Amino acid sequence: MGLSINLMVKQPVSVYSDNITHNLVEMASNVTLSNGMTLYDVIWRPDEQEGLKLAKDIGELLDEGWNILMSDPVHYQQWNSDNGWGTLEGLEKFVYEYRNACWSNPDAEVEVCR
Repeated sequence: MGLSINLMVKQPVSVYSDNITHNLVEMASNVTLSNGMTLYDVIWRPDEQEGLKLAKDIGELLDEGWNILMSDPVHYQQWNSDNGWGTLEGLEKFVYEYRNACWSNPDAEVEVCR
């Protein structure tokens, strides 16, 4: 019998990845959540917010934002991009999928690249 040695490094693994156009910043900025943040704060700038480091920290906020968007589509469609790159439907889909990923991976660290 012999001795086996392994040097192991645990490296981060992405469990969800997506991107969204900056053309939706204004729309997301107009979705105010019950904690005073906006959907923009949660999606684009979680690294600048207190307590938004893990997926479990933002899943419910994304759900609240998604429900707000769904509750008044006519209001939010005013911020649809004229060039078609950034629509309410696109933001709704993005938030829905991101929310589900957060709920499925609550201990994942949130990382954004602007």
